[in-house]
Amino acid sequence: MMAGVLELRQVERHYLQGQKKLTILSGTDFSLAGGEMVAMVAPSGAGKSTLLHTAGLLERPDGGDVIIADRACGRLSDGERTAIRRNDIGFVYQFHHLLPEFSAQENIMMPQLIRGLSAEEAGKRAMQLLDYMQIAHRAQHRPAELSGGEQQRVAIARAVANAPLVLLADEPTGNLDPTTAGYVFDALAALVKQSGLAALIATHNHELARRMDRRVTLRDGKIVEL
Repeated sequence: MMAGVLELRQVERHYLQGQKKLTILSGTDFSLAGGEMVAMVAPSGAGKSTLLHTAGLLERPDGGDVIIADRACGRLSDGERTAIRRNDIGFVYQFHHLLPEFSAQENIMMPQLIRGLSAEEAGKRAMQLLDYMQIAHRAQHRPAELSGGEQQRVAIARAVANAPLVLLADEPTGNLDPTTAGYVFDALAALVKQSGLAALIATHNHELARRMDRRVTLRDGKIVEL
């Protein structure tokens, strides 16, 4: 296993609810290694989304720091944080959020084109990922023409198109039936192991959680091992 790729060090996150301060993360420590899949299992409202958004540099911590590949990110400028998100972090959500007017291949090409790759390079990489996810034959289909499982596999391929270091997933199989969820999880697990990604996956699916390397939860604003 590789060294820690993502680290949370004494991370604090608070919100104001009227005049009251609501503490979501309270001195949270966590480390995620390359090639490791960690399941985060916690009830709704425990702060899973806040933790993923903070770890993924979508929100700034109110205290502590987020370390990605040994780089402290909490106090970086918005532009620097955006560059890290674009290049080093992949996101997968419960709903696929694919662009409806573009094909599966074109959806996967988008983040690569934004990064500056040529259309030829991006298209080739997209087809390699679709082939790896076993849906290359659906490359020219638009999202509405794909099944739920196919849509989510395209979303995963898009998330890793720029070869990020970290993958953050929020209920990636939550909208799928158990059999399809199993297929999508198998594809994601194979991708993590093959690429050395560090993957943190929030899920309510305890069966899938048990198949990951570790399970954690949020308790009193801190990450604890299960």
